[in-house]
Amino acid sequence: MLLSLSLMLLLGLLLSEIFVRLGLPGLVAMILAGILIGPYALDWLDADLLAIAPDLREIALIVILLRVGLQLDFRDLKQVGRPALLLSFLPAALEAAAAAVLAHYLLDLPWLSAALLGSVLGAVSPAVVVPRMLSMMEKGIGKDKRIPHMIVAGASFDDIFVIVLFSAFLGMQTTGAFDVLQITLIPVSILIGAGFGLMLGLGLVILFRKVHLRDTAKVLILLGASFFLVWADHATDSWLPYSGLIAVVAMGGAILKTYGVLAERLVAKFAKVWVFAELLLFVLVGAAVDVTVIPSIGLGAFAVICGALIVRMLGVFAAVSKTALNLRERFFVALSYLPKATVQAAIGSVPLALGIAGGETILAVAVLAILFTAPLGAFLIDHTWKPLIGLPKQA
Repeated sequence: MLLSLSLMLLLGLLLSEIFVRLGLPGLVAMILAGILIGPYALDWLDADLLAIAPDLREIALIVILLRVGLQLDFRDLKQVGRPALLLSFLPAALEAAAAAVLAHYLLDLPWLSAALLGSVLGAVSPAVVVPRMLSMMEKGIGKDKRIPHMIVAGASFDDIFVIVLFSAFLGMQTTGAFDVLQITLIPVSILIGAGFGLMLGLGLVILFRKVHLRDTAKVLILLGASFFLVWADHATDSWLPYSGLIAVVAMGGAILKTYGVLAERLVAKFAKVWVFAELLLFVLVGAAVDVTVIPSIGLGAFAVICGALIVRMLGVFAAVSKTALNLRERFFVALSYLPKATVQAAIGSVPLALGIAGGETILAVAVLAILFTAPLGAFLIDHTWKPLIGLPKQA
């Protein structure tokens, strides 16, 4: 297993650095590294490592959600207003619905599996979008209409919405059919999860204020608390509508709201943790892809991805309607909402790990979406802001 970890780290970092120097997202290189050394290509990874890969990917997802919670300020939505609120769920919901319909008819997936695929594809990638929007903010680009602020706020909440949607459809797999009750329980599970997370977060703030601990110890305590919250979700799944993932986000949000200085320091610590977690996540996702499936679904998968993206762009235009943005600026927002990466990598392999029908297809389409949209979205954001938004006025 040590040799496998060595290969993952060294090859993933090497290819990632090459891609970054070429102006491409490093996470794409990590996926390609995983495909290369995975069991369907060179087969250099230890079987024991692959056996615990689902758990490692879940840990990476928890790290993602903790970082989101520690940075997700609800005031961002309030400041930017209705467009950011609509961007947080409308494009994702429309894309998920379109992808589910297309996947059912083009890829012959059962409706529930198609719905799972739709929810996997629905999220935008903060890993690609947020750093570019922050760079625009620093340069004053789009400042007068708060365009990058709107995109950052909407994209952050978009991921939470998609993960909750995915969890709901995953729960329906136990009955094998759509269950209206499961849909109605979604807001209940969100509220209960948020409540548990807020209480635990506030309790940890009291602990951290009274007991002197190094920030590294606080990071470990937060990780341990997050693992417990997600475990409790699995343990109570049959009798309590509770979202452990929402609880993790809410715990981070409680710390941000009541102890902002600490949250800022913890974000910096988790950024370092994410360097390792990101490598594990994307390389292991690449390793899980059965490349033999791709030729049989290639054109259909590409049609699903492209068709869903078109619907997503229409959803973005609807979300930013009746705003001060002109047509070119609205088009830029739509382009910024194209990239897929982190969430697709974190949840795309879950159906396969659980033995759900069409799991191989869901993962293959998720990876194809990342490989196609991450570099495309990064390129479009970097090269269209000037003609679509223009230089800041003070320039």
